Amino acid sequence: MTRYLLGRIALAIAVALAVSALAFLVLRLSGDVAIAIGGDGASDADLNIIRETYGLNRPLLVQYAAWLGQTLSGDFGSSLYFKVPVSELVLQKLPTTVILGVAGLVLGLVLALPLGIAAAIWRNSWVDRLAMGIAVIAQAVPTFFVALVLIMLLAVWQRWLPVSGSGTWQHFVMPTITLGLYVMPPFMRLIRSNMIEVLSADYVRTARAKGLPARTIVMRHAFRNAVVPLIGLIAVQLGFLLGGSVVVESVFALDGLGYLAFRSISYKDFPVLQTIVLLLSLIYVVLTTLADIANVWLDPRLKVAS
Repeated sequence: MTRYLLGRIALAIAVALAVSALAFLVLRLSGDVAIAIGGDGASDADLNIIRETYGLNRPLLVQYAAWLGQTLSGDFGSSLYFKVPVSELVLQKLPTTVILGVAGLVLGLVLALPLGIAAAIWRNSWVDRLAMGIAVIAQAVPTFFVALVLIMLLAVWQRWLPVSGSGTWQHFVMPTITLGLYVMPPFMRLIRSNMIEVLSADYVRTARAKGLPARTIVMRHAFRNAVVPLIGLIAVQLGFLLGGSVVVESVFALDGLGYLAFRSISYKDFPVLQTIVLLLSLIYVVLTTLADIANVWLDPRLKVAS
Protein backbone atom coordinates (compact mmCIF):
# COMPACT_ATOMS: atom_id res chain seq x y z
CA MET A 1 0.00 0.00 0.00
CA THR A 2 2.82 2.41 0.88
CA ARG A 3 4.53 1.76 -2.44
CA TYR A 4 1.26 2.41 -4.25
CA LEU A 5 0.72 5.70 -2.42
CA LEU A 6 4.24 6.89 -3.18
CA GLY A 7 3.83 5.89 -6.81
CA ARG A 8 0.54 7.75 -7.13
CA ILE A 9 1.97 10.88 -5.50
CA ALA A 10 5.03 10.80 -7.78
CA LEU A 11 2.78 10.35 -10.82
CA ALA A 12 0.57 13.25 -9.71
CA ILE A 13 3.60 15.53 -9.37
CA ALA A 14 4.86 14.49 -12.81
CA VAL A 15 1.44 15.12 -14.39
CA ALA A 16 1.18 18.53 -12.69
CA LEU A 17 4.60 19.56 -14.02
CA ALA A 18 3.74 18.32 -17.51
CA VAL A 19 0.45 20.23 -17.49
CA SER A 20 2.13 23.42 -16.27
CA ALA A 21 4.76 23.17 -19.02
CA LEU A 22 2.11 22.48 -21.67
CA ALA A 23 -0.07 25.36 -20.50
CA PHE A 24 2.91 27.72 -20.52
CA LEU A 25 3.96 26.65 -24.01
CA VAL A 26 0.47 26.74 -25.57
CA LEU A 27 -0.31 30.18 -24.18
CA ARG A 28 3.02 31.54 -25.38
CA LEU A 29 2.43 30.13 -28.86
CA SER A 30 -1.13 31.53 -29.01
CA GLY A 31 0.07 35.12 -29.15
CA ASP A 32 2.82 37.62 -28.41
CA VAL A 33 2.81 38.56 -24.72
CA ALA A 34 4.67 41.78 -25.53
CA ILE A 35 1.81 42.90 -27.81
CA ALA A 36 -0.70 41.98 -25.11
CA ILE A 37 1.18 44.22 -22.67
CA GLY A 38 1.97 47.09 -25.02
CA GLY A 39 -1.19 47.01 -27.10
CA ASP A 40 -1.69 46.68 -30.85
CA GLY A 41 -0.46 50.23 -31.41
CA ALA A 42 2.94 49.72 -29.75
CA SER A 43 5.97 50.37 -31.91
CA ASP A 44 8.72 47.85 -32.52
CA ALA A 45 11.01 49.80 -30.18
CA ASP A 46 8.39 49.68 -27.42
CA LEU A 47 7.88 45.96 -27.95
CA ASN A 48 11.61 45.33 -27.72
CA ILE A 49 11.76 47.24 -24.45
CA ILE A 50 8.85 45.20 -23.09
CA ARG A 51 10.48 41.94 -24.13
CA GLU A 52 13.74 43.01 -22.46
CA THR A 53 11.96 44.14 -19.28
CA TYR A 54 9.87 41.00 -18.85
CA GLY A 55 12.50 38.57 -20.14
CA LEU A 56 10.40 37.58 -23.14
CA ASN A 57 13.46 37.55 -25.40
CA ARG A 58 14.93 34.62 -23.50
CA PRO A 59 14.48 30.97 -24.61
CA LEU A 60 11.12 29.44 -23.69
CA LEU A 61 12.75 26.89 -21.40
CA VAL A 62 14.44 29.67 -19.41
CA GLN A 63 11.16 31.63 -19.26
CA TYR A 64 9.31 28.52 -18.04
CA ALA A 65 11.88 27.82 -15.34
CA ALA A 66 11.66 31.43 -14.13
CA TRP A 67 7.87 31.35 -14.15
CA LEU A 68 7.77 28.00 -12.33
CA GLY A 69 10.15 29.32 -9.68
CA GLN A 70 7.96 32.38 -9.16
CA THR A 71 4.84 30.24 -9.01
CA LEU A 72 6.29 27.84 -6.44
CA SER A 73 7.18 30.84 -4.28
CA GLY A 74 3.57 32.04 -4.44
CA ASP A 75 4.14 34.89 -6.88
CA PHE A 76 1.71 34.59 -9.81
CA GLY A 77 2.40 38.05 -11.18
CA SER A 78 -0.07 40.83 -11.92
CA SER A 79 -3.02 40.95 -14.28
CA LEU A 80 -2.33 42.83 -17.50
CA TYR A 81 -5.93 44.03 -17.75
CA PHE A 82 -7.29 44.22 -14.20
CA LYS A 83 -4.02 45.66 -12.80
CA VAL A 84 -4.21 43.65 -9.56
CA PRO A 85 -2.22 40.65 -8.29
CA VAL A 86 -3.32 37.46 -10.04
CA SER A 87 -3.53 35.51 -6.77
CA GLU A 88 -5.93 38.06 -5.31
CA LEU A 89 -8.11 37.98 -8.42
CA VAL A 90 -8.23 34.18 -8.66
CA LEU A 91 -8.96 33.65 -4.96
CA GLN A 92 -11.80 36.15 -5.22
CA LYS A 93 -13.47 34.19 -8.04
CA LEU A 94 -12.69 30.64 -6.87
CA PRO A 95 -15.55 30.24 -4.31
CA THR A 96 -18.21 30.89 -6.97
CA THR A 97 -16.82 28.16 -9.22
CA VAL A 98 -16.44 25.69 -6.34
CA ILE A 99 -20.02 26.28 -5.15
CA LEU A 100 -21.36 25.86 -8.68
CA GLY A 101 -19.29 22.72 -9.32
CA VAL A 102 -20.26 20.99 -6.08
CA ALA A 103 -23.93 21.92 -6.50
CA GLY A 104 -23.98 20.58 -10.06
CA LEU A 105 -22.26 17.37 -8.93
CA VAL A 106 -24.74 16.81 -6.10
CA LEU A 107 -27.71 17.40 -8.38
CA GLY A 108 -26.26 15.03 -10.97
CA LEU A 109 -25.90 12.29 -8.34
CA VAL A 110 -29.38 12.91 -6.95
CA LEU A 111 -30.83 12.44 -10.44
CA ALA A 112 -28.57 9.57 -11.51
CA LEU A 113 -28.76 7.22 -8.51
CA PRO A 114 -32.52 6.50 -8.53
CA LEU A 115 -32.60 6.31 -12.33
CA GLY A 116 -29.63 3.92 -12.44
CA ILE A 117 -30.98 1.71 -9.66
CA ALA A 118 -34.44 1.55 -11.23
CA ALA A 119 -32.99 0.78 -14.66
CA ALA A 120 -30.95 -2.09 -13.20
CA ILE A 121 -33.82 -3.57 -11.18
CA TRP A 122 -36.25 -3.48 -14.12
CA ARG A 123 -33.67 -4.26 -16.78
CA ASN A 124 -34.87 -4.26 -20.42
CA SER A 125 -38.26 -2.89 -19.37
CA TRP A 126 -39.84 0.42 -20.24
CA VAL A 127 -38.28 1.86 -17.06
CA ASP A 128 -34.82 0.91 -18.29
CA ARG A 129 -35.47 2.33 -21.76
CA LEU A 130 -36.88 5.56 -20.31
CA ALA A 131 -33.87 6.03 -18.02
CA MET A 132 -31.41 5.37 -20.83
CA GLY A 133 -33.32 7.72 -23.13
CA ILE A 134 -33.15 10.50 -20.56
CA ALA A 135 -29.41 9.91 -20.19
CA VAL A 136 -28.81 10.01 -23.94
CA ILE A 137 -30.79 13.22 -24.40
CA ALA A 138 -29.14 14.90 -21.40
CA GLN A 139 -25.68 14.18 -22.73
CA ALA A 140 -26.45 14.97 -26.36
CA VAL A 141 -27.91 18.44 -25.78
CA PRO A 142 -25.19 21.14 -25.47
CA THR A 143 -24.96 22.94 -22.15
CA PHE A 144 -25.38 26.37 -23.72
CA PHE A 145 -28.66 25.26 -25.30
CA VAL A 146 -29.96 23.93 -21.96
CA ALA A 147 -28.89 27.21 -20.33
CA LEU A 148 -30.73 29.30 -22.91
CA VAL A 149 -33.89 27.18 -22.61
CA LEU A 150 -33.83 27.56 -18.82
CA ILE A 151 -33.38 31.32 -19.16
CA MET A 152 -36.38 31.53 -21.49
CA LEU A 153 -38.59 29.35 -19.28
CA LEU A 154 -37.63 30.39 -15.75
CA ALA A 155 -36.32 33.93 -16.17
CA VAL A 156 -38.00 35.51 -19.22
CA TRP A 157 -41.43 33.87 -19.32
CA GLN A 158 -42.08 33.04 -15.65
CA ARG A 159 -39.71 35.58 -14.05
CA TRP A 160 -38.98 33.18 -11.20
CA LEU A 161 -35.20 33.51 -11.30
CA PRO A 162 -32.68 36.22 -12.21
CA VAL A 163 -31.08 35.95 -15.64
CA SER A 164 -27.47 36.61 -14.67
CA GLY A 165 -25.15 37.48 -11.82
CA SER A 166 -24.02 35.68 -8.68
CA GLY A 167 -25.28 37.81 -5.80
CA THR A 168 -27.83 35.40 -4.30
CA TRP A 169 -28.57 31.67 -4.21
CA GLN A 170 -31.25 32.16 -6.87
CA HIS A 171 -28.50 33.05 -9.35
CA PHE A 172 -27.06 29.53 -8.97
CA VAL A 173 -30.29 27.59 -9.62
CA MET A 174 -30.25 27.56 -13.43
CA PRO A 175 -26.47 27.03 -13.76
CA THR A 176 -26.71 24.15 -11.27
CA ILE A 177 -29.52 22.52 -13.24
CA THR A 178 -27.53 22.92 -16.46
CA LEU A 179 -24.39 21.27 -15.06
CA GLY A 180 -26.34 18.65 -13.11
CA LEU A 181 -28.12 17.45 -16.24
CA TYR A 182 -24.81 17.27 -18.11
CA VAL A 183 -22.96 15.13 -15.52
CA MET A 184 -25.95 12.91 -14.71
CA PRO A 185 -25.68 10.44 -17.69
CA PRO A 186 -22.26 8.92 -16.91
CA PHE A 187 -23.25 8.45 -13.26
CA MET A 188 -26.53 6.83 -14.26
CA ARG A 189 -24.93 4.43 -16.75
CA LEU A 190 -22.19 3.42 -14.33
CA ILE A 191 -24.53 2.73 -11.41
CA ARG A 192 -26.85 0.81 -13.75
CA SER A 193 -24.09 -1.46 -15.05
CA ASN A 194 -22.63 -1.98 -11.56
CA MET A 195 -26.03 -2.78 -10.08
CA ILE A 196 -26.77 -5.30 -12.86
CA GLU A 197 -23.45 -7.02 -12.19
CA VAL A 198 -23.90 -7.06 -8.42
CA LEU A 199 -27.53 -8.22 -8.54
CA SER A 200 -26.41 -11.33 -10.45
CA ALA A 201 -23.69 -12.19 -7.89
CA ASP A 202 -23.85 -15.34 -5.79
CA TYR A 203 -24.23 -13.57 -2.46
CA VAL A 204 -27.26 -11.66 -3.74
CA ARG A 205 -28.88 -14.90 -4.90
CA THR A 206 -28.15 -16.36 -1.49
CA ALA A 207 -29.80 -13.36 0.18
CA ARG A 208 -32.87 -13.86 -1.98
CA ALA A 209 -32.94 -17.57 -1.08
CA LYS A 210 -32.94 -16.62 2.60
CA GLY A 211 -36.08 -14.59 2.03
CA LEU A 212 -34.64 -11.15 2.73
CA PRO A 213 -36.85 -8.22 1.63
CA ALA A 214 -36.13 -6.81 -1.82
CA ARG A 215 -35.33 -3.35 -0.40
CA THR A 216 -32.76 -4.83 1.98
CA ILE A 217 -31.12 -6.80 -0.83
CA VAL A 218 -30.95 -3.82 -3.16
CA MET A 219 -29.85 -1.12 -0.71
CA ARG A 220 -27.84 -3.00 1.92
CA HIS A 221 -26.14 -5.62 -0.22
CA ALA A 222 -26.18 -4.56 -3.88
CA PHE A 223 -26.01 -0.76 -3.75
CA ARG A 224 -23.24 -0.67 -1.11
CA ASN A 225 -20.91 -2.64 -3.41
CA ALA A 226 -22.06 -1.07 -6.66
CA VAL A 227 -21.42 2.50 -5.48
CA VAL A 228 -17.67 2.05 -4.83
CA PRO A 229 -16.60 2.53 -8.49
CA LEU A 230 -18.49 5.84 -8.51
CA ILE A 231 -15.77 7.43 -6.36
CA GLY A 232 -13.32 7.70 -9.23
CA LEU A 233 -15.96 9.06 -11.59
CA ILE A 234 -17.11 11.60 -9.00
CA ALA A 235 -13.57 12.97 -8.75
CA VAL A 236 -13.23 13.14 -12.54
CA GLN A 237 -16.59 14.85 -12.99
CA LEU A 238 -15.95 17.36 -10.19
CA GLY A 239 -12.64 18.26 -11.80
CA PHE A 240 -14.44 18.66 -15.11
CA LEU A 241 -17.12 20.86 -13.55
CA LEU A 242 -14.54 23.13 -11.96
CA GLY A 243 -12.50 23.42 -15.13
CA GLY A 244 -15.18 23.13 -17.78
CA SER A 245 -17.78 25.60 -16.54
CA VAL A 246 -16.53 28.41 -18.80
CA VAL A 247 -19.55 28.23 -21.10
CA VAL A 248 -22.11 28.02 -18.29
CA GLU A 249 -20.54 30.82 -16.27
CA SER A 250 -20.30 32.97 -19.38
CA VAL A 251 -23.95 32.44 -20.33
CA PHE A 252 -25.19 33.30 -16.84
CA ALA A 253 -22.45 35.90 -16.18
CA LEU A 254 -21.48 34.16 -12.94
CA ASP A 255 -18.47 35.87 -11.42
CA GLY A 256 -16.31 32.73 -11.19
CA LEU A 257 -13.09 31.34 -12.61
CA GLY A 258 -14.77 30.20 -15.83
CA TYR A 259 -16.10 33.67 -16.61
CA LEU A 260 -12.76 35.16 -15.59
CA ALA A 261 -10.97 32.78 -17.97
CA PHE A 262 -13.32 33.80 -20.79
CA ARG A 263 -12.62 37.48 -20.17
CA SER A 264 -8.88 36.83 -19.86
CA ILE A 265 -8.89 35.18 -23.29
CA SER A 266 -10.70 38.20 -24.73
CA TYR A 267 -8.24 40.64 -23.12
CA LYS A 268 -5.16 38.44 -23.77
CA ASP A 269 -4.44 38.51 -20.05
CA PHE A 270 -1.88 35.71 -20.10
CA PRO A 271 -0.82 35.76 -16.41
CA VAL A 272 -4.43 35.31 -15.24
CA LEU A 273 -5.27 32.66 -17.81
CA GLN A 274 -2.07 30.74 -17.12
CA THR A 275 -2.74 30.72 -13.38
CA ILE A 276 -6.33 29.54 -13.86
CA VAL A 277 -5.22 26.68 -16.12
CA LEU A 278 -2.53 25.64 -13.65
CA LEU A 279 -4.84 25.84 -10.62
CA LEU A 280 -7.68 23.87 -12.19
CA SER A 281 -5.25 21.27 -13.52
CA LEU A 282 -3.75 20.81 -10.06
CA ILE A 283 -7.21 20.44 -8.54
CA TYR A 284 -8.08 17.82 -11.17
CA VAL A 285 -4.86 15.88 -10.52
CA VAL A 286 -5.35 15.97 -6.75
CA LEU A 287 -8.98 14.82 -7.00
CA THR A 288 -8.20 11.88 -9.28
CA THR A 289 -5.23 10.85 -7.11
CA LEU A 290 -7.36 10.92 -3.96
CA ALA A 291 -10.05 8.90 -5.77
CA ASP A 292 -7.51 6.23 -6.76
CA ILE A 293 -6.25 6.02 -3.18
CA ALA A 294 -9.82 5.79 -1.84
CA ASN A 295 -10.65 3.00 -4.31
CA VAL A 296 -7.62 1.00 -3.20
CA TRP A 297 -8.60 1.49 0.44
CA LEU A 298 -12.24 0.47 -0.13
CA ASP A 299 -11.74 -2.42 -2.58
CA PRO A 300 -9.77 -5.38 -1.12
CA ARG A 301 -9.00 -6.70 -4.60
CA LEU A 302 -7.15 -3.49 -5.48
CA LYS A 303 -5.26 -3.70 -2.19
CA VAL A 304 -3.94 -7.11 -3.16
CA ALA A 305 -3.01 -5.88 -6.65
CA SER A 306 -1.13 -2.90 -5.26
